Amino acid sequence: MVQSGSNIPDLSVSELSFALKRMVEQGFSHVRVRGEISGFKRASSGHLYFALKDDQSVLDAVCWKGSAGRLSAVPEDGLEVIATGKLTTFPGRSKYQIVVEDIEIAGAGALLKLLEDRKRLLAAEGLFSAERKRPLPYLPEVIGVVTSPTGAVIRDILHRLADRFPRPVLVWPVLVQGEGAAVQIAAAIRGFNALPRDGDIPRPDVLIVARGGGSLEDLWAFNEEVVVRAAAESAIPLISAVGHETDTTLIDFASDRRAPTPTAAAEMAVPVRADILAEVMDDGRRLVSSMARMLEDRRIRLEGLARGLPDAPGLIEPMAQRLDDLAERLPNGAQRLLGDRAQRLANAAARLVTPAQMLAEQSRRLEELATRADGAAARRTALSVERLAGLAQRLSPRTVTRLAEDGERRLGDFNQRLTRHGNRLLGDKADRLAEFGTRLEANSYKGVLKRGYAVLRDGDGRLLADGDAARAAGRVEIEFRGEDRVSADILGADTPPPSPKPATAKPRKPVPAPPGQGELL
Repeated sequence: MVQSGSNIPDLSVSELSFALKRMVEQGFSHVRVRGEISGFKRASSGHLYFALKDDQSVLDAVCWKGSAGRLSAVPEDGLEVIATGKLTTFPGRSKYQIVVEDIEIAGAGALLKLLEDRKRLLAAEGLFSAERKRPLPYLPEVIGVVTSPTGAVIRDILHRLADRFPRPVLVWPVLVQGEGAAVQIAAAIRGFNALPRDGDIPRPDVLIVARGGGSLEDLWAFNEEVVVRAAAESAIPLISAVGHETDTTLIDFASDRRAPTPTAAAEMAVPVRADILAEVMDDGRRLVSSMARMLEDRRIRLEGLARGLPDAPGLIEPMAQRLDDLAERLPNGAQRLLGDRAQRLANAAARLVTPAQMLAEQSRRLEELATRADGAAARRTALSVERLAGLAQRLSPRTVTRLAEDGERRLGDFNQRLTRHGNRLLGDKADRLAEFGTRLEANSYKGVLKRGYAVLRDGDGRLLADGDAARAAGRVEIEFRGEDRVSADILGADTPPPSPKPATAKPRKPVPAPPGQGELL
């Protein structure tokens, strides 16, 4: 057995590792370390792992899930920060590390670098493009304000709105700096956009995101990505009024309009009521003046046109005189027109022929056509005979016989065709003659008589056209249809009509019943 010459106790690796862990944690229970973040990653468990380094050393860092949601700044590679926490060791790898409880941006230079990097990344996504900007409403019905309810900003906005044009204002109270401010601001913007248009709470027509002045660190909540994205996604036109005129935050690039101060944001939101009233009154005066001037111009133009018109009575009187002349000439013209039509009717009637005459004429023409047809047939037969005789002298008897038979056959065919044609022609003429006779009979006065009319003639057989001629004749002959004629005496105008005899009831004679039928009563 080998005896050691030292009285130092032997320690296991685990004992030594945990002793070092207790010593480090007791000696460095609360430290602030400045360095640049590198190797940042977020585990599926929600824990954050990264390293803090400077130009000479590297320190591992871990941030547990419970602290990661409360960090003042989101860790990123290349960001210079001041990490607050405690040192500890990890015995499993013989490493020491810092357990981070909070992170702050290390100085304005680092903040500006982070701001520029974030601005460049968001601009590359198109969140700052001019095409996304929406015009502000001229006179909003409701204005939404996202700001702290206890600061002077909301009082300045309300006071300026009351001076210019009072409008209803909805205030969504939020933190404007510190831990959780960015999340509350983004939630307020999205909350206003989520309000229904016809709900109990009116949906604003324009939003104002406002905060007073401060340092870069104080205004950092308005540079957070969650706020910038909420402003870019807002369907309601948004005015950013963060800080003073020289302060610039990323929400200013994503908003539709940037106001240098909260008071200026209120001036952008509404017009000046007094200016609108003055403009309306001025427009009204100009409208009345222009209407009066237009009416005066129309009156002068109408008077000028009236002077060029002739006298109205002077235009009407010649027309009235011409109308009287035409009215006097109208009866004479009507009588002349009727007389002319009667003369033309008489001439046409004189040219008409009776059906018997038409039949005689057509019969005569048919006889002439038949005579001419017989003569033509005889001549053609004689010519054929002469031609046959001449041919007979030059031909043999057998040929002559055959030609004679052929000629006789053709002559017989010709006579048959001539007879058929004559009969058809005579039949067509007879049909047309019968049609003409029917039409003439329908248009004659006898056809009129068949429809219930009558013809009056005097004792000499002359037609009587009116009552005066009938009274002058005294005795007339009335012709009805079917050659039925009746003589009658016409009473004159001075001859009183015979008084009607009083009607006396005559006893009815019993009508004998037909043989073989009994009486009904």
